[in-house]
Amino acid sequence: MKLIEFRGKMYPTFQTEGNASQFAIPYAQHFCKGVGYDIGCMKKEWSFPGSIPIDLDFQDPWDANNLPDQNVDYIFSSHCLEHVPHWINTMDYWYEKLVYGGVLFLYLPDISQKYWRPWHNRKHNHVFTSEIIKSYMKDKGYRNIFVSGVDLNNSFMVVGEK
Repeated sequence: MKLIEFRGKMYPTFQTEGNASQFAIPYAQHFCKGVGYDIGCMKKEWSFPGSIPIDLDFQDPWDANNLPDQNVDYIFSSHCLEHVPHWINTMDYWYEKLVYGGVLFLYLPDISQKYWRPWHNRKHNHVFTSEIIKSYMKDKGYRNIFVSGVDLNNSFMVVGEK
């Protein structure tokens, strides 16, 4: 088993290598149907199956805050929201890009993973708990909000319907 140590705690090495979505995609496939975006997938081969992949690394004009002019049935995003400058603005924008009944599926790093906290990992602008995201989604008007516990990847899932 390959492990890394950070501040006295051991973590699986794969947490430093990307592709966290591999842990959420099997579950997300039950919610994300139709036409949708995978925002922040990093590599097209890591994107949610059948989605329109969106990432800063791609040679196109699209990113988390500038999506194609098309409303979609779902937005899947894994380990991306913590990187955007203003997560609330981004979440408001994503809400507007969903059709009525559309699904937002988020897979986010949990504060329990010390390395992912913004004061340790400068690539992260924010740290989340499932309660923060659920509260935002409820106030925004999402329905049927489901929240997972923290998994072995020190991440959690939040799903809501517009």
